[in-house]
Amino acid sequence: MKQLLFLWLLSASQLCYAQFTVIHNVNGYTPTRTGEIKHFSTLVIKDGKVVKTGDENTLKQYPQTKPIDGKGLTMLPGLIDAHGHIIGLGKNLSQLDLRNSISVEQVGKRLTDYAKANPTGWILGRGWDQSKWTPSRFPAASDLDKYVSDRPVVLTRVDGHAIWVNSKAMELTGIQSTATSPPGGEILRLKNGEPSGIFIDKAELLVTKHIPSPSHTQISNALDAAAQHLLSLGITSVHDAGIDYATWQLYWQRAKAQTLPLRIYAMLSASDPLLDTMLKAGIYKEQSDYLSIRSVKIYADGALGSRGAALLSEYKDRPGYRGLMLENQPSLESLITKSVMHGFSAHTHAIGDRANRIVLDSYQNVFKQSGGKLLRNRIEHAQLVDLADIPRFKQLQIIPSMQPVHATSDMHMAEKRLNNSQLQGAYAWQSFLKLGVKVAAGSDFPVELADPFDGLYAAITRMDKTAHPEGGWRPAERLSKQQALQAFTLDAAHAAFQEFKLGSLEHGKWADFILIDNDYFNSDLNSLLTTQVQQTWIAGERRYLRH
Repeated sequence: MKQLLFLWLLSASQLCYAQFTVIHNVNGYTPTRTGEIKHFSTLVIKDGKVVKTGDENTLKQYPQTKPIDGKGLTMLPGLIDAHGHIIGLGKNLSQLDLRNSISVEQVGKRLTDYAKANPTGWILGRGWDQSKWTPSRFPAASDLDKYVSDRPVVLTRVDGHAIWVNSKAMELTGIQSTATSPPGGEILRLKNGEPSGIFIDKAELLVTKHIPSPSHTQISNALDAAAQHLLSLGITSVHDAGIDYATWQLYWQRAKAQTLPLRIYAMLSASDPLLDTMLKAGIYKEQSDYLSIRSVKIYADGALGSRGAALLSEYKDRPGYRGLMLENQPSLESLITKSVMHGFSAHTHAIGDRANRIVLDSYQNVFKQSGGKLLRNRIEHAQLVDLADIPRFKQLQIIPSMQPVHATSDMHMAEKRLNNSQLQGAYAWQSFLKLGVKVAAGSDFPVELADPFDGLYAAITRMDKTAHPEGGWRPAERLSKQQALQAFTLDAAHAAFQEFKLGSLEHGKWADFILIDNDYFNSDLNSLLTTQVQQTWIAGERRYLRH
């Protein structure tokens, strides 16, 4: 009887140990909620969550578990992109890619090749940036007509705040010389007064509302394509910045079916006609933390590259012009109030210093009237903030959700658009941190490439990939390696009410982590740009393996 009892206890003990996953021989780093970086070589997981981190002696405590050899790779927490567009990225992977095009002629060559490979329907693309061309000017419909004139072509600027279309697209959508710019938008015109083919911000809708909507299957496929790409880059969680009703439905369905491929914190798009329907459905948060919907994305102004960012003073390269407000202050206050009254956080896009001030004023007024200050409301981008307004983020408990790669992508263009005074509060990450304000970092993909190591490099150096300018652009705002990693992990998790679940490899949190081929803390900065993710794990399960 005693022998049977012993065998039963041994079997139970072995079964208990078998439930653990132990990964050893890693060069592990994790930020901690106490503000330190912990170094470890062994990670213990059970039921998808972290049991402990430790050294090789920790491995001896689990003799019945078959350990996984990390082969000396560096382990970091799964990286969180606090501002991206998942479905937009998925669509882009199948559309015409114009990123890094250097001229209208190069766009035309890519367009011709794409049209031959995709012979029917609308041609959609994204990624052009006229500020990187010579001459640096906005193109026109006639520039596209030379290459494709028999089918509608709609090409979105890299920042998403302008479209460039051909004459066929204007013909099919009824755009005529009498068309007027809507509030919050601008139709650029030729010298003869005719629409040029460039539509900025809310004027985009004059064309885009006619583009056939993607099917449910196409949206689902875009999600899977984007997720596969993001997991390969070490991104385990994304704050999806502005989802429409169709995407909202898809996320609910995929979450309930437990088929979401990565973690998503989704913001409802305030511009969606069915916003009220989505708000009335309430906050969505499921037990496995794959999906959280508890915020609304509001749009205050445009982008700097298309001169849509709303400025306090005029653009240096367009005298008398101060950009576009997409919503006035009463409208902003109404949308923020609607959000907080439903228990949703308000996350507001603001790039220019005038837009940031108006958004801060709006938050302040709403908090006085309706509350909501504790909802971790955010300003998305916060690229240009007047120095007098930076302390207000702390006072109003507003989180700046910022994208380090924007600084290094925009710096040359920003110097042309703005004077030195306007740039004092530009991409001011360190200024926020010094005030005790947490910065949530992301990429704004597909505006920028999604690779978080590009973002970490930009945050730490404020240099482009050719190491210019030497020492960094406005280097006082550079982040340390620890600050940068925290912005892409724990502080991004905090911005989504998830700092007790995600963002670090601490006891009780989900075991979301990556294994990379580069020692993040002890390698030179240039090697960040060549870092390759070897494995990506979510909740203790491997979701990506580099072959």
